[in-house]
Amino acid sequence: MSLRKSGRRILLKAGLAACALALSGTAAAQAFPDKPIHMIVPFAPAGSTSILARLLAQYLSPLYNQPVIVENKAGAGGHLGAEFVAKAPPDGYSLLLGTIGIHAAHALYAKLPYDPAKDLQPILVAVDLPLALVVNPAFPAKTVQDFVAMAKAKPGEINFGSAGSGSSTHMTGELFQLVAGVKLTHIPYKGSMPAVQDVMGGQTQAMFEQLPTILPQITSGRLRPLGVTGKTRAPALPTVPTIAESGVPGYESTAWFTVAVSAKVPGPVVQKLNAGLNTVLANPEVQAKLKDLGMSAVGGSTDSANKFFASETEKWTRVIKTANLKAD
Repeated sequence: MSLRKSGRRILLKAGLAACALALSGTAAAQAFPDKPIHMIVPFAPAGSTSILARLLAQYLSPLYNQPVIVENKAGAGGHLGAEFVAKAPPDGYSLLLGTIGIHAAHALYAKLPYDPAKDLQPILVAVDLPLALVVNPAFPAKTVQDFVAMAKAKPGEINFGSAGSGSSTHMTGELFQLVAGVKLTHIPYKGSMPAVQDVMGGQTQAMFEQLPTILPQITSGRLRPLGVTGKTRAPALPTVPTIAESGVPGYESTAWFTVAVSAKVPGPVVQKLNAGLNTVLANPEVQAKLKDLGMSAVGGSTDSANKFFASETEKWTRVIKTANLKAD
């Protein structure tokens, strides 16, 4: 057989294989979903991630006529649950509710048993939301200015809790230290609620936490909000000033959540999930509930999510390097 004929046969086989793969992906998308979907929350129950997951599951389930089961797999700043999804069967039935720590601040970890940038692919960015700097009601600081003055007077003596190393609640605090020129001591937890409980109990003094987790505690007076981290005041806390307008000009940080799957899930399945989740996020009932939680629906394409990841990764990697942060 001539080299030319042999080459043609190799190309033909490769072409047929590609067609078969494309057809199998299309067939999988047409059948999807025909069994329960599992949405993995990589943090402890009761935090903002769990609240959002339950809301999305509530509306996604009837849309697909299949149960959407929310599971918490906490550990390693969210990477335990993220790795589980990255290594799950690539069929689209294992979803990850991802965060800054997983998709944009993974440079914090020198060694991970998976590569978030290569082993996961986004379906979309679901929501974004501001955080609030909150303290125990017995803490002397009544304003952000008070807090900054105390932190400068006693460097490293004020502790702030977080949902874990690399989480938005951690990175927001690190950015605050850089912009405000103060030194705090970070205390990582396995999820937001244990950290919130320790602030309320006086074991730690402060926290930069997402609004859905702490609005009930603020309303009940168990936490005192000093400032919100967004560019503008939060509708859910209209009387609480932004940190930027409270004496830390230029400071701004928001949290965001994404839905992602294994990088090996076929494109047609990913697009079907993208369409379903965009439908949920466009639902006026969902948008009203998100607003009550202090969240804003985002949605959009997988391409826009990938571009967003790239810009956020650049931003938070810069913070990590500037502050010389390490989580392992």
